[in-house]
Amino acid sequence: MSLIRNPALAKKPNYDFEKRKKEQDRQKKKEAKRAERLERKRNGGGEGVDGIDGMEVLDDGSQAPPDEPTVV
Repeated sequence: MSLIRNPALAKKPNYDFEKRKKEQDRQKKKEAKRAERLERKRNGGGEGVDGIDGMEVLDDGSQAPPDEPTVV
């Protein structure tokens, strides 16, 4: 009587690899986002970007009221 091994058994997943890959992808996305923010900041940043409640954010960090009044 010979022992037959079943080669069709599922291979054990490599969770460490998956976790490391996910972490690398997350780090790449974070780095790309940081580079994009830095590039926007260098190119005059904030063009067309409004602050809280539609108020324009000024260079000194304060907020100017919107140009047009909001009708509610």
